[in-house]
Amino acid sequence: MKCSNLIEAFEQLAPLHMAQAWDNIGMLVGTAQREINSIYIALDSTDEVIKDATNKKVDLLLTHHPLIFKSLKSVTEEEFIGRRITNLIKANITYYAMHTNFDVAVMADLAADYLCLSNREILEKTDDSHGIGKIGMLPKAMTLDELCQYVKSVFAIESLKVFGNRADQVEKVVIMPGSGKSYIKNTIQSQAQVMITGDIDHHEGLDALACGLNIIDAGHYGIEHIFVKYMQEYINNSFSEIKVFTEKVNAPFEIV
Repeated sequence: MKCSNLIEAFEQLAPLHMAQAWDNIGMLVGTAQREINSIYIALDSTDEVIKDATNKKVDLLLTHHPLIFKSLKSVTEEEFIGRRITNLIKANITYYAMHTNFDVAVMADLAADYLCLSNREILEKTDDSHGIGKIGMLPKAMTLDELCQYVKSVFAIESLKVFGNRADQVEKVVIMPGSGKSYIKNTIQSQAQVMITGDIDHHEGLDALACGLNIIDAGHYGIEHIFVKYMQEYINNSFSEIKVFTEKVNAPFEIV
């Protein structure tokens, strides 16, 4: 299959115009004219991911987070982004990223599906019918501690960070995959009792608590790794002739 045909399908699923203005998405390395017979899917284009994709001789690397965010003045092997770009080119691997366009079109609802949230609303609208994050009701009222265990179970993560009284009863939540620190104010205004997200710092967590909002920080990777399984199933269902490889789900850090 031509890469251009595959890209057309990706952009129907997550249209480019849905991305945030600061983002850098789409085809970042390679040519849309090549034939694609195999794809490697990962959250990030790390050295390990590119090495594994190279060893498997894939034609296309698909990630959620873009390798290239800012303009580059040079591409050399002495700098890690340049090294990764060079290795992709050497291996003849085309590279495509679906980031905030996927967040808006798919990720928030997908994460809400994992949590079985009902009565869903958009946390912050980016147009009339789409936006960032989801507000919703849990399947039943539970303590904050029970919710922590539930989040760990549904997202298959070993640990998380919680700000709040774990004995509190909660039912209305916000799910904000990735980094939610910029959306704490929106969450407080929504009257949700808990925000489930990642990348919450000490002061942000304390400030949220002072405003009556509990925080479950399940990690940036902890929630967003669901991109890999979703896109694997999407490609298998839509393009059965393409062989799909995936990054093994493995948090990029350890708690010791």
